[in-house]
Amino acid sequence: MFVQNEAVSVCLLLNRRTKTMRVIDFRAGPSHAKRLFVLKLAQREGIEKVYTLVERDEVSTWIKLGFTREANIPAFYKRSDAFILGCAVAEAMAGNFRLPATMDDDEPEEAAPSAAIDFAEKTVITAKKHAKGLSDRQLPIVKLGMPSAADVKKATDKALRAGRALTAFEPFGRDGEQTFYQIGAKGGFELIARIESQGCFGNAFLELLTGPKTDTERLATVSALRTLCDDFLEKGVVGCFALAPSDDAALATAFVHNGFRRTGLLANHLIVGRERKDAIMWSRKLATPAGE
Repeated sequence: MFVQNEAVSVCLLLNRRTKTMRVIDFRAGPSHAKRLFVLKLAQREGIEKVYTLVERDEVSTWIKLGFTREANIPAFYKRSDAFILGCAVAEAMAGNFRLPATMDDDEPEEAAPSAAIDFAEKTVITAKKHAKGLSDRQLPIVKLGMPSAADVKKATDKALRAGRALTAFEPFGRDGEQTFYQIGAKGGFELIARIESQGCFGNAFLELLTGPKTDTERLATVSALRTLCDDFLEKGVVGCFALAPSDDAALATAFVHNGFRRTGLLANHLIVGRERKDAIMWSRKLATPAGE
């Protein structure tokens, strides 16, 4: 959805399944009119959370508008990081907001400590312990294939009905190139994955349809991530990032084992089954850009 008028010039990406909306702003700078327009439209459309992804110099603008810095994505712009800031619509509309007269434009502040962040950190600590325990385990060999659109839809519908889907592969950006993978291993393990990439920046947003539920699935998921990252590196991807529920230690183990780091926590960002969950941002820099 594109909107351009005297107050705003934005592209709004609505995810009606998760009730989230990404704001892509084409007119820099804070204004009360921009904030009010975005929040009112989100409320009208039944959106519960609004977020934006920006470069470092725009972080202070969105903090002025009442958004909270939730995560960063290393090497998103190939040689610089991106930052994600979010806002709960109901809370924002209920409060009495005043645009600050001034604000320092220095280093973006980290999110304040909270019970949610502490919980996510415990998940990461557990994952690190489990990842160490995999050092002497033999990982299964997985094979990558390219599924048909019908195969993707069938697997996604099945995962949604079972309440296991982490995503329905909705667009993350407005012009990303999408590539789907069908991953299989002995024992009947099957997984659909997708990356949404921007060639100009060399980044890739990775989504796994489901997380592991058994030890066999956990080992296969670890191997799948390793094989996927090797494929991304061959394709020239500089940085890879993904989102996963903050309470999924098994999936966190797969990311930790493959060199991903927790670089943030997105509040109430995912819907798994009928439950809204916080999402850990997992990031990994795969390569150094040419010329550095």
